[in-house]
Amino acid sequence: MKVAIVGASGAVGQEFLRVLDERNFPMTELVLFGSSRSAGNEYELRGKKLIVKELVHGDDFEGFDIVFTSAGAGISKEFAADITKFGAVMIDNSSAFRMENDIPLVVPEVNAADAKTRPRGIIANPNCTTIQMVVALKAIEDISHIKRVHVSSYQAASGAGAAAMDELELQYRQIANGEQPTVNKFAYQLAYNVIPHIDVFTENGYTKEEMKMYYETRKIMHSDVEVSATCVRVPTLRAHSESIWAETERPISIEEAREAFANAQGVVLMDNPAEKIYPMPLFLSGKDPVHVGRVRKDLSNPNGITFWCVSDQIKKGAALNAVQIAEYLIAEKNI
Repeated sequence: MKVAIVGASGAVGQEFLRVLDERNFPMTELVLFGSSRSAGNEYELRGKKLIVKELVHGDDFEGFDIVFTSAGAGISKEFAADITKFGAVMIDNSSAFRMENDIPLVVPEVNAADAKTRPRGIIANPNCTTIQMVVALKAIEDISHIKRVHVSSYQAASGAGAAAMDELELQYRQIANGEQPTVNKFAYQLAYNVIPHIDVFTENGYTKEEMKMYYETRKIMHSDVEVSATCVRVPTLRAHSESIWAETERPISIEEAREAFANAQGVVLMDNPAEKIYPMPLFLSGKDPVHVGRVRKDLSNPNGITFWCVSDQIKKGAALNAVQIAEYLIAEKNI
């Protein structure tokens, strides 16, 4: 299996290297690609030195089986034809193709089989906030159809990239030293603050990030579910949290919900408030599953259930999900 990573030097690209290694992904060769700035960077995997090649138009992707791309929507669109023209499967982590009708949008725990139908040779990886939510919602959907969802996200600085993490840490140091904090990556200072603004605002008052959760959830779950989201940047470094309320067609008991979460693929139930056991980014950065806790009946709607979930958005929300898609295709002999 010949594999490539495009955008290897970024935060997600580096996570791809770790995930491929952790999961002992079956590769005969791994080649890294990046921008002219990243070309020449050296990394190591399984004792072998890897040098980043500059991404250019041409025939560099001949003979590849899988290409993981995480270099931004513009690069994905520009190089999609080069990557796929010799038959490689392109698993793209950007927003470039997510809502294209002829490109599957896949979370393996929810709609793995969609990955088999890819007329353009491209599979899209969903937005990180959507991924962790639909993994958790699938457990409830299997009991009773979900009619609508309200979600508030609490998104870590790393969702905006490695430079955003660096800036958050810098801001704390600057404030501690009585200096004016540097603000480049966010609309405002993030240290000691929360910012209810991720991505650009649209005409309906929601941000693009919030609208992604609406449209992507419906596509992945093959559902008419209505989703209303508020996405907030918070001063944590890694792992996103979400407060989710779901209305189902019939009432679901707490016991049913907990059992469903406990048995769901890709979910860990972490729900014992009496012992102060509930998911938090503090303990779950770098972990694979979506962790669910604070499971409660809604007090205002008999068909409502509410819960809290935390997931590492660089891992399950990006690199891990893409690698799991590839693992599924290999298992199904569809690559």
